[in-house]
Amino acid sequence: MGGLGVLERMIMDVLWDTEQPLSATDLRDRLAEPSDARADAKPLATTTVLTVLSRLEAKGFVARDRAVRPHLYTSVTTRAEHTAQLMHQVLGSVPDREEALARFIGNVTPAEAATLRELLGPAAPIRP
Repeated sequence: MGGLGVLERMIMDVLWDTEQPLSATDLRDRLAEPSDARADAKPLATTTVLTVLSRLEAKGFVARDRAVRPHLYTSVTTRAEHTAQLMHQVLGSVPDREEALARFIGNVTPAEAATLRELLGPAAPIRP
């Protein structure tokens, strides 16, 4: 699973924020709602949304329910799972993973350091 393009990310954000499956038309309508990210953008065509959904399906980000018409789409993973996968990809691409982790941990807030301590357990001290 790789990164997402702008339209892919916009569609995934809608799917991640929604609990029920959505059609391409539903997605188009939700993307047309006013937002800071799309304040000056033209409305998307349903065919554009379908093309992006097809790409997302091929990449393994969405599942399509073909048993109903119109087809309904759901996210395969959560936003947090996708973020974790991206973090692992980045860490896997650097020659010194330990140094990258040390620099990352060195830039976390005290609250984030506390969360990391809690997640890792008492045996793993983390410096904020």
